[in-house]
Amino acid sequence: MKYILFDLDGTLTDPQQGITNSVAYALRYFGIETKDNSELYCYIGPPLIYSFVEYGGLSKEQALTAIKKYREYFGPKGIFENKVYAGVPQMLGALKARGDKVILATSKPWIYAEQILEHFDLKKYFDFVSGSEMNGDRNSKAEVIAYAVERYNIDKERAVMIGDRKHDIIGAEENDIRSIGVLYGYGSIEEFKTASAVAETVNDIIAAIDSI
Repeated sequence: MKYILFDLDGTLTDPQQGITNSVAYALRYFGIETKDNSELYCYIGPPLIYSFVEYGGLSKEQALTAIKKYREYFGPKGIFENKVYAGVPQMLGALKARGDKVILATSKPWIYAEQILEHFDLKKYFDFVSGSEMNGDRNSKAEVIAYAVERYNIDKERAVMIGDRKHDIIGAEENDIRSIGVLYGYGSIEEFKTASAVAETVNDIIAAIDSI
């Protein structure tokens, strides 16, 4: 039995439309217009406060306001402007069938994550959900993973973190957990230089898990 920790955005679901629409809405509040939402793909994955500062050029105080504006759009609408990657339910089902423990580890507030899993009928595959709090607590991926390890009593020697951005790999390293980078999401191969393995497609994930 293994403990399989999954990122959500860009790993299990493609949230491109909902996240970029929400970011564009928030940036518009500060007078920042977006010509093409593809410019906002960099916001998919990292904690929002980091992204609004790093990519939006906002101060930390402005970023906190931007998160509030983001949620004005995301909460009622953007959360479901999302789709499950092909093969994900089957892959999760196969992991459960062989007795692995499947855990969600997302920087997204756990309240939103739970809604997304329920909406797409994925909740039944998960043993535990770890995410951030709406007030910003437990925001980094390292903190989210550490919380899951503590609350679910995860054996790190038998655990792996799977995600599509460098934050997933770094968060795993900070918790002494192995990691797998997926190439079909919003990251790049350059972000996975220190990952334990790489999966090109959803169908490659189980083989990657078994290889490490």
